[in-house]
Amino acid sequence: MKTVGQALTEGLRARGVEVVFGIPGVHTIELYRGLSGSGIRHVTPRHEQGAGFMADGYARVSGKPGVAFVITGPGLTNALTAMAQAKADSVPMLVISGVNRRASLGQGLGLLHELPDQAGMVRALCPSFQVTAPEALQRCLNLAFAAMLDGRPGPVHIEVPTDVMGMEAAPTSPPILTAQSLPDMAQISAAATLLMQAKRPLILAGGGTRHCGPVLRQLAEALDAPVVQTVNARGVMAGHPLGIAASPSLQAVRDLIAASDQVLAIGTEIGPTDYDMYATGTLPELSAMIRVDCCVLQLARHPCRIAIHAGAAMACASLSVAIVARNTGGAARAAATMAAARVEIAALSPAMPGQIAFLETLRETCPGAIVVGDSTQPVYAGNLLYDHDRANGWFNAATGFGALGFAPGAAVGAAIADPAARVFCLIGDGGLQFSPAELRVAVDEGLNITYLVWNNAGYGEIAAAMRAANTEVIGCTPSPLGLRDFAAACSLPYACINPDANALRDNIGARGPRLIEIRDY
Repeated sequence: MKTVGQALTEGLRARGVEVVFGIPGVHTIELYRGLSGSGIRHVTPRHEQGAGFMADGYARVSGKPGVAFVITGPGLTNALTAMAQAKADSVPMLVISGVNRRASLGQGLGLLHELPDQAGMVRALCPSFQVTAPEALQRCLNLAFAAMLDGRPGPVHIEVPTDVMGMEAAPTSPPILTAQSLPDMAQISAAATLLMQAKRPLILAGGGTRHCGPVLRQLAEALDAPVVQTVNARGVMAGHPLGIAASPSLQAVRDLIAASDQVLAIGTEIGPTDYDMYATGTLPELSAMIRVDCCVLQLARHPCRIAIHAGAAMACASLSVAIVARNTGGAARAAATMAAARVEIAALSPAMPGQIAFLETLRETCPGAIVVGDSTQPVYAGNLLYDHDRANGWFNAATGFGALGFAPGAAVGAAIADPAARVFCLIGDGGLQFSPAELRVAVDEGLNITYLVWNNAGYGEIAAAMRAANTEVIGCTPSPLGLRDFAAACSLPYACINPDANALRDNIGARGPRLIEIRDY
């Protein structure tokens, strides 16, 4: 007979799950019994936070939910940071944990890994469902996948009490499939009319567009509208003359927004880490925009002229059909904005142009690669201005929740989602020390990840911010790892280069897991 744990993994497989990231424990043995023979691949991180980051990277690249198995108590609390990052970036992630036996919950009996209210703790962040009895399993799976995929994606938690996990499973039924709602065609018609009347239309594209590049480009070309891409949308307009791969926090991009007579915002929450990272409060007025989002709560958070509740792909396709192609000088406006943004970047920091050139060399030397970033100086520079050549190929934790140590785990997930791709993990020496052990997973799994460690011997970006605020720099010089010896301990080939584009070009040809130190001090 199947146990609830076995039926749960069977239910995951029926919903298209192919990979689980997890660390087994005494509270999840029945889940692992279910993995045996299920056809689901298991990857072992070195920390539950890494399991969550791996699920995140896998979901971003594959377009499917990332799944993590963790134990109750510390396993789940360790994963919460990764879940919060996924929520900030609208990434579908399912975290499945054990929990102590039902009769003990909330009793304070001192059981192993006991929390006062585990599900209540998680519900402060995202939905949490408990399999209270075998017959509740199917309902919990349906609710979890609906919560992840119907509307704005994000993290979801399922917990299974230890006394339920080994019970005889209830009969399962086919999964309920979720689907995005169709846009209201009257709204589409009204939006198309406004866009056709505009002489200087503009599109703001957020992370909601990262899986619909072709229809977004089709719409942009019909409108002849420049497309400003937030960090999570970079790559959807790769190399396109209408693409603006520059942050709307830059004045050059804000001038373009202010000069536009109709803004169409698609799949973007218009959050400060993209639109006002310098906290100036001078973003141009957007209350007359047309807004498309799959989440009604997001639509309610900003005033707009028309709010279209729909997925980005469906809305773009519907609008494209309703638009008659014309010429508004969009390519010239986009080129002028990018040129002005480059001048602005050079004025912001003398180091940034070189860091952007470094990224552009990486792109030219390894076209179609995936670059997974952490919070480090060249990533901040790239988020301000960098056009990657692959949708879902440039993402990092330097916006939104901003979790340091994100990149090593997320790079593992990305490499497993696309084994044929070159994956580069771009991380600082400080961020690396948040999750150094996850590099060993790349060796265990034989993944094609190159770890690029930007070593400025401390928290260089924070130190610069403290100096800019006329504050004494304190706490920003943790000693870096001896990266040659660290690479050897991880069984990774090692090279050390200067932060020079030519040096990078000469050292990134080899495939397979390896570490390159970029010494910037």
